[in-house]
Amino acid sequence: MLIRRPARWAIPERDATPETVFLNRRQLLGGAGGLLAAGLATPAFARTEPEAPIAPELYPAKRNDAYKIDREITEKRLATTYNNYYEFGSHKDIWERAQDLPLRPWTVKIDGMVGKPMELDVEDLIRKLPIEERLYRHRCVEAWSMTVPWSGFALKELVKLAEPQAGAKFLRMETFMMPDIARGQRQRWYPWPYIEGLRMDEATHDLAFMATGVYGKPIVKQMGAPLRLAAPWKYGFKSIKGIVKFTFTDQQPKSYWEQLIGNEYGFYANVNPEVDHPRWSQAKERPLGASSDVPTLLYNGYAEEVAGLYAGMDPKKLFY
Repeated sequence: MLIRRPARWAIPERDATPETVFLNRRQLLGGAGGLLAAGLATPAFARTEPEAPIAPELYPAKRNDAYKIDREITEKRLATTYNNYYEFGSHKDIWERAQDLPLRPWTVKIDGMVGKPMELDVEDLIRKLPIEERLYRHRCVEAWSMTVPWSGFALKELVKLAEPQAGAKFLRMETFMMPDIARGQRQRWYPWPYIEGLRMDEATHDLAFMATGVYGKPIVKQMGAPLRLAAPWKYGFKSIKGIVKFTFTDQQPKSYWEQLIGNEYGFYANVNPEVDHPRWSQAKERPLGASSDVPTLLYNGYAEEVAGLYAGMDPKKLFY
């Protein structure tokens, strides 16, 4: 996972593609020898019609002011075009490629050690739970960061819906498998599907959040539509995108990055500026759009809320 800070961060606002053009651009594709009006090759994955968003009437959601932030919200065009999503490729500029991900049908399965196993459409699930907006920091292990207005529901509400058994100690989450569309999943050296997990007390903590929207609208595909985790005290790779399955278990899940590079990416992955990644420092970070670094805070600024979850544990184990 390499740090890349492309020069396009400096693109002036007047040069950014307007949202209305972005949403309708696929209707303009085709013909003319397979070229875009700007002279670029039409991507083979382009859709002819934009897909209707999931439950659009729920947005913008009312902001929960209990989750305040001391940084400016990251500009939308930066946060939505600089994304990690290895299912679609290992580079940051995958936002357009991710548009080919179909959101319908999208079924979410809840199983394992629960009183109410279920399988339901993601739209039905979202409508079952109280939607609100929260401002959260997001800190990538690559030392870049952003501040995002997520909409969604507290993960503990989903846990409550499932009625976990007393012996359930962990929540395992799994992403979609669509290698015909998500070309990164064709690379067999990666341990697909993407798996992540939380200890049950983490999953039921007030900060653990399932994001279904962003910037006042349904969440965009490159940021994890239709359902992604936002765990703001952890490095960003913990916040799994495109979730299709929640399994309650008494066994600690082995996450995607643990399977791939276990000596660099651990299960807990809590933000700590004093514990470096084996290949770079974690002491500072570069907010998207900023010209200089800022100090990284313990637990990404959420130490007061979450430090008690890890009392007495080895800091090295917590972070890698």
